Amino acid sequence: MNSSRTPQVGDKVLILCPAYVAGNVGVVRGEEILSDGKSSGNWIVEVTSQDLVVSLAENEFQIINKEQ
Repeated sequence: MNSSRTPQVGDKVLILCPAYVAGNVGVVRGEEILSDGKSSGNWIVEVTSQDLVVSLAENEFQIINKEQ
C-alpha cells in the first residue's frame, strides 16, 4: 500500500490485484477476522462496480481517499 496509515472502514481504495478486480474502486468494510478471533492481516473490500466482496492484503490496494 502506498500509504503509511492503517486502512479504516469506509476508506475508498483502488484495487491493484488480483487481476480479475484490478483497476476497480472499492470500499473498505472491515478487517478480516478468522474463526479463532484473530486477524488474518487482510481487509474486506467491497468492489463498487460489481456485486463482489474480496479479502485483500494491504499491498493489494491503495487508499485514494479516507472516510470523513
